[in-house]
Amino acid sequence: MFLRALLVTVAILGLSACETIEGAGRDLQNAGEAIEDEADDE
Repeated sequence: MFLRALLVTVAILGLSACETIEGAGRDLQNAGEAIEDEADDE
């Protein structure tokens, strides 16, 4: 649970740092993949 909260926090911080819509899309995709990988591990 802590790891998921950490991943969401990192994703939000990453989104606030990106300057383009394309960058935001990549950040969301990477965050989604990280969450999916974590869910598969459980």
